Amino acid sequence: MNNPPSTFCILLLLLSSTLYAYPIDGYASTGIRRLERLRLIVAQALPGKAPVTGARKTSTEIKLHLVESAHDDVYFFHEDPKLKTQLTALFSQEDPHYSLLILDLNAERPRYATLRPDELYKPGSVGKLAVAAGFFTELARLYPDPADRLRLLKNHKVTASAWIRSDHHTIPVFDPTTRAYKARLLREGDVFSLYEWLDHMLSASSNSAASMVWKEAMLMRAFGKDYPPSAQAESEFFKKTPPLERQKLSLSVVNDPLRTLGIPSEAWQLGSFFTRAGKQQVPGVQSYANPRALLIFLLRLEQGRIVDPWSSLELKKLIYMTARRIRYAAADNLSTSAVYFKSGSEYKCQAETGFVCREYAGNVKNYMNSVAIVEHPGRQAYLAVLMSNVLRKNSANDHKRMAEAIDRLVISFDPPPPPVVPARVPTAAVKRAK
Repeated sequence: MNNPPSTFCILLLLLSSTLYAYPIDGYASTGIRRLERLRLIVAQALPGKAPVTGARKTSTEIKLHLVESAHDDVYFFHEDPKLKTQLTALFSQEDPHYSLLILDLNAERPRYATLRPDELYKPGSVGKLAVAAGFFTELARLYPDPADRLRLLKNHKVTASAWIRSDHHTIPVFDPTTRAYKARLLREGDVFSLYEWLDHMLSASSNSAASMVWKEAMLMRAFGKDYPPSAQAESEFFKKTPPLERQKLSLSVVNDPLRTLGIPSEAWQLGSFFTRAGKQQVPGVQSYANPRALLIFLLRLEQGRIVDPWSSLELKKLIYMTARRIRYAAADNLSTSAVYFKSGSEYKCQAETGFVCREYAGNVKNYMNSVAIVEHPGRQAYLAVLMSNVLRKNSANDHKRMAEAIDRLVISFDPPPPPVVPARVPTAAVKRAK
């Protein structure tokens, strides 16, 4: 799939632009401080850019669509010939290194179509969904009662350690008392609740936060009811546990939940931490994913099967985009829609005559991955997974362009709205008017 890498002039970047999620009324229930800033902006009590219409759902308005469904996968993954034909035509003039899956729930029977569904890609930051699933799995193991989980998420504070080194993603830091705000890099010594670490990992796509969340999930598994450990106990655990045992534990924590969802190891594996320091603490293996696995994950989310309905709903809220929309989610025709989104990229450049390396446009590899649940007003959701490795092309812009075309295609299958019948004016009123 890739050109062979050169031994010189190689640039490798793992990037995911800043975006923010979770419903903006969620500060009181979660303690995620940046949400209060968004609420104040919408209330015009603070200056700032307000979220688009589709980003203003409240927490109670976010639902799982398929928790009550008794249908098996055959029902959902029966390919629709007409949608398949139009999807193939849509991509007929495009580079062959695109994969796309669509599952539209807005029909008597879901419409499903695929384009190269089993092609393997580097997942990039989409892999943070596996970290989240692993974290919620360990949380539920410790606390079967969601009320206990909520208390730990909101009240337990974790201090940023050397595991955060290093990352280029900024995080939003807001003080509700002084209303001071700054987007900046994470620093060692920063203190955030578990809820905020999850939020930084998923909404700001912070690699540092992902390593911290993954580490905490490992500690939950290792210490059980003695979680959270003291700083000394945590340090001794990582010092005394042999590297290969650390690796085995880390892989189990984030990959076993995927197997529980029915995603096989050959379809999705998260293999290594997102920071250099994390990789030094825990030896890694290869990471990969195919589009079919990611669509199964989105379906399980809507079914309430990412651990349980409570965990699934919390995860859906954590990926509900409420501020800047990027890549696939930036499509103009999605501005009035709720979008639940995660993206990830990885690109690499080498010396080439006439070629200038740019963000998301590598000439050796250029992975761009988008997973989205889209809820247009007045219709059921559709699920989309778009993965690509198209060289020398700005894939961030490309995914936005394709999202617009995909949305038009999906909506084209909706039945036409009923005709508007003009109100009938009573005959007597017409006579009086004359």
